[in-house]
Amino acid sequence: MDSQRVSSLHERIRGAPSSGNGAAAQEAREVTLPARNGDVVGSADYVVTVGFGTPKKDQTVIFDTGSSVSWIQCQPCVGSCYDQQEPIFDPSSSSSYRNISCSSDACRALPSNGCSGGTCLYSVHYGDSSATVGFLGTERLTLATGFVFPNFVFGCGERNEGLFTGIAGLIGLSRSPFSLPTQASQTLGSNVFAYCLPGPRRPAGKLTVGGSPSAAAAYTPMLSNAREPTLYFLDLIGISVGGHPIPVAPTVFQSGTIIDSGTVITRLPPAAYSALRTAFRRAMAHSVKNILVPAITLHYDGANVPLEPTGVLLAVEEGQVCLAFAGNEEPSDVAIIGNIQQRGMEVIYDIGAKQIGFAAGTCS
Repeated sequence: MDSQRVSSLHERIRGAPSSGNGAAAQEAREVTLPARNGDVVGSADYVVTVGFGTPKKDQTVIFDTGSSVSWIQCQPCVGSCYDQQEPIFDPSSSSSYRNISCSSDACRALPSNGCSGGTCLYSVHYGDSSATVGFLGTERLTLATGFVFPNFVFGCGERNEGLFTGIAGLIGLSRSPFSLPTQASQTLGSNVFAYCLPGPRRPAGKLTVGGSPSAAAAYTPMLSNAREPTLYFLDLIGISVGGHPIPVAPTVFQSGTIIDSGTVITRLPPAAYSALRTAFRRAMAHSVKNILVPAITLHYDGANVPLEPTGVLLAVEEGQVCLAFAGNEEPSDVAIIGNIQQRGMEVIYDIGAKQIGFAAGTCS
């Protein structure tokens, strides 16, 4: 599933230039939701629980920086629906649900839309062949007490299929006008979000929407890509193992780098991965009883980000771990920073100021 997502991201991005700039951030209201590993509902992704409708119905959803349109499964399932933890949402039982017309700006702004009886249809197809199709509507979205968004635009999916398991749907965190951070920005006063992903040493995580960027973070410019302007690009300029830079030319990373909460293992250009693997093997000290994992630091433009040990190795089975990096098939493919390498730190997306931050020690 991870390799299919990576292939899809590469197809979306291939062949487009990158650019970026910065601006000042502002103080604002913020709301923080507990984030969990999706294995609590049988999913491989990270999840939060939010409320849809009036009366509020809790729905456990994936949060994903690579997705724009938020959606949940809806009754009636005219095509197909999969099993989820909570009852499938029924818009006819909510006094606040409204369909969106085909002539609306929101419908016209959808990357893929249709029309049925004057009502806007949406469809989203993912790289792993999963898909959701249904009506575009507005609903009352409750993130927490006092944080209610009465006209949240989302997809009410009546035909949903693929590798979704247990979850009710998805909350998009991209730079799209449909994403949760963008829709919430006017109410909260900032277009900022941040998360701490749960991991083996930290089973509880968090997702924060709104607020002011952490002053404790190291920031790198948030870059843009003309072909995929909703994704989060940044400038990876080098990698160190045990305090020593791996021997690669600066041009190795010229195809660009994105950071993605839905990709598991970081993908690197082939030359960079080969150099990293060689340096890691040489630096790894071990004895019969103990293994010393060499420190790995990712160097971005303006930010040096050390990885915690759980962000370096991936447990594949009892007593066996692997280096949590892989090489791209082509040197021209974009590098992708996966979620394993984001463990143990707060990752901050300041969309208004066009910067991405990394803060250690703020997730406890």
